[in-house]
Amino acid sequence: MSDTVDISPNKDGGVLKQIIQEGIGNELPPQGCKVKVHYTGTLTDGTKFDSSRDRNDAFKFDLGKGNVIKAWDIGVATMKRGERAILTCAPEYAYGKAGSPPSIPPDSTLKFDVEVLDWQGEDLSPKRDGGIERLQITPGEGYTTPNDGAVVEVHVVGKYEGNVFEDRDITFTIGEGSEANIIPGVEHAIEKFKKHETSRLLIKPQYAFGSTGNANYKIPPNATVEYVVTLKNFEKAKENWSLGAQEKIEQSKLFKEKGTAYFKTGKYELAIKLYKKIQSFLDSEKDSAVAEERNSLLLASYLNVALCNLKLQNYFEAKNAATSALQIDPFNEKALFRRGQAFLNLGEPTLASNDFTECLKIDANNTAAKAQLAICTKTLKEQLQKEKKIYANMFDKFAKMDTQREEFEKTKQPNVMSSVGEWGQEDREREPSEFEKENPDILLLNGTGEFKDM
Repeated sequence: MSDTVDISPNKDGGVLKQIIQEGIGNELPPQGCKVKVHYTGTLTDGTKFDSSRDRNDAFKFDLGKGNVIKAWDIGVATMKRGERAILTCAPEYAYGKAGSPPSIPPDSTLKFDVEVLDWQGEDLSPKRDGGIERLQITPGEGYTTPNDGAVVEVHVVGKYEGNVFEDRDITFTIGEGSEANIIPGVEHAIEKFKKHETSRLLIKPQYAFGSTGNANYKIPPNATVEYVVTLKNFEKAKENWSLGAQEKIEQSKLFKEKGTAYFKTGKYELAIKLYKKIQSFLDSEKDSAVAEERNSLLLASYLNVALCNLKLQNYFEAKNAATSALQIDPFNEKALFRRGQAFLNLGEPTLASNDFTECLKIDANNTAAKAQLAICTKTLKEQLQKEKKIYANMFDKFAKMDTQREEFEKTKQPNVMSSVGEWGQEDREREPSEFEKENPDILLLNGTGEFKDM
């Protein structure tokens, strides 16, 4: 058992720590990680008020997030895996003057027997699926973090199974990291970094190199990789709400120019990101002084998003973007043509035909629309022939079923040839006539409808 040490930040005796079982290794739980502990809490007179051990249910919490009393955020951050310690917590680092009724009186000094079992890094993945795990090495400064569009300066060290595959300084724009060969996991994580922060990132395949791996880095498919990232500096992008109408217009022009540059090099997904920023900046802008420029930029953004999605074979998204363009300009030839292409690829030749027909009303010499309309006509004809064949087969099937049903019904009828000389139930319930008495075995009718064997 070690000596008792004051670990409170101000050395005011607020949090005292005494180690009763040494931990393993040198690693300490970083801020933001999820820590798993066992504990027993007592008052200074030894009265126990809570214990996870008694419940056999380890307690988990996010370190440094203020989810527990201040003494725990301070004390647990100093403990290694497997370490067990007594934390003595003054009221101002515990429950203060109010206490925590009914177990903890006001102004109580508390003692906790805490054992750190394990911890996991903070989950930074957008879907909260554990795909990006952050283990902080050096906390950052201040409170601000990079936003979408921010220019960041970082140092990255990538490792796979202990081998370094990249070690470099890089400056790039958040949202366009792929242009600088930054994997999605690193880019997502940096948006949570503060200036001068250094963290270790464990990144699963879906946020790293996926099912293809990276031959240049000798990383196999479906590999989890590790990065140590330092955010050296960043400049936040201007937020939409902070700009005036004309500033939004100017910023949107830059987005359009940059998006078009990406489109020309075949980087359609990056282009879509830039074109969609125009929409986020201008969709809600109502200033009449910029209405004409606003509509022109929005129209161009929707048209270009439709075109990019057609290139990527995202036909549903292409259709939606073209429809948005038509809400701005109902007779826009490009929007009609691109929506027609999307409909055709979605298996809707009738709707596609309508759009291509409208294109030709605007420009009768539009040869591309004529060609697409011809494809629609051919497709519709093929569909009609296919439907006729299906219906013909259906009618044949139904006719066969009707025949089978009739044959079955016939089998249920009585065989009069095997019932000669017998009378039905209805006949048995009356006295036989004189004729019936005289001719008990007669077959009443022959094929001509006349009496037989009389």
